[in-house]
Amino acid sequence: MKKDLDRLMVERDLDAFVVTGPARDNPAMAYLTNGAHVTRGFLIQKRGQEPVLVCSPIERDEAAASGLAVVTLNKYDFPAILRDKQDRLAATVELYRRILADLSVTGRVGFYGKADQGRAWLLLNTLNVQLEHIVVQADFDTTIIDEARATKDASEAERIQQMGRQTCTIVERTLDFLRSHEVGDEMLLQPDSTPLTIGRVHHEISRFIAEEGLEDPEGFIFSIGRDAGVPHSKGRAEDVVALGKSIVFDIFPREAGGGYFFDMTRTFCLGYAPREVADAHHDVKACIEMLLDAYEAGEEARHYQKMTCQFFEGRGHPTVASNSKTEKGYVHSVGHGLGLAVHEEPRFSDDPTNNDLLQPGHVFTCEPGLYYPDLGFGVRIEDVVWIDGDGAVHNLTDFPKDLIVDL
Repeated sequence: MKKDLDRLMVERDLDAFVVTGPARDNPAMAYLTNGAHVTRGFLIQKRGQEPVLVCSPIERDEAAASGLAVVTLNKYDFPAILRDKQDRLAATVELYRRILADLSVTGRVGFYGKADQGRAWLLLNTLNVQLEHIVVQADFDTTIIDEARATKDASEAERIQQMGRQTCTIVERTLDFLRSHEVGDEMLLQPDSTPLTIGRVHHEISRFIAEEGLEDPEGFIFSIGRDAGVPHSKGRAEDVVALGKSIVFDIFPREAGGGYFFDMTRTFCLGYAPREVADAHHDVKACIEMLLDAYEAGEEARHYQKMTCQFFEGRGHPTVASNSKTEKGYVHSVGHGLGLAVHEEPRFSDDPTNNDLLQPGHVFTCEPGLYYPDLGFGVRIEDVVWIDGDGAVHNLTDFPKDLIVDL
């Protein structure tokens, strides 16, 4: 949470940090500016002090909506600097010099936000050399802002849960759309008697998302048959919506304006399910129910990946625990943090670099799955979980996990 930033700065020996870039699609900036719609900005926070937002003068009113102290770039007259330096890198370094000096920033400074990697590398190296009282710090792994964002308060969790309600509405509308079609030759038929395609369903889902007033920056997955057996296959537009094939529907929209995401997955078969799909779905459903009963604050996140692998191997499925290169059976991590990014802390991967512990405030997905592309199917079920401030575990996803959709 934001209140943890000063503690984290002390732990990492940072005197200040700078976040740059637009607020949109830039979770660090969106988080610290409270969702204010700035397209170019510098947020500077010194240890023990409130942040200051430096922005273009044409966005001063939008920046003020952040509730932060606002300074406009007019104060530093970048056009005049550029005319004097006649070099954009040199002028940008001088702009940083003026801003940081004006705010009395010295010492070890972390830099975060969104920028082209090569440009950022060149700028930060130059700042480190040319700004005498600044030592540039960077994180290869979890940043202090990532760590703060990982724990959500009750108001953030409520926003995510509201996203969940709307997401469930979209999924139900999608099922209603499928049920509205006639059946012929083991497939759904459109009014003109042509087969309903995955592309047509994608179009309707996009419309449902828009009508809920949500955004879909990451896309969604609605895939059938073999595609459902490859976890991140979105679904081929030309595929026909057929009966008795597994359909994986993984949807992860966010609040309009670049806010909080939701993420849920259900697997369906229209009309009936083949035995192998029904058996896999039974195992996945039993696994997620086991995990939802097992989550506990203070436990290692990677423990739940181990539990998932042990569970599936006990039922005869290959997993990444026994073969890290497997492309069938259980092939991924059991979850990920969720918030202003669709993937954030905590991590659940079972690797020696993962020291994440489940904590009060964590919001994360629980998404075991089984994939057999050569057999023409895949199954995944995904809920979103929040651990509240008292350590109680809440499932924020209120939607059935039934496999068969009656037509």
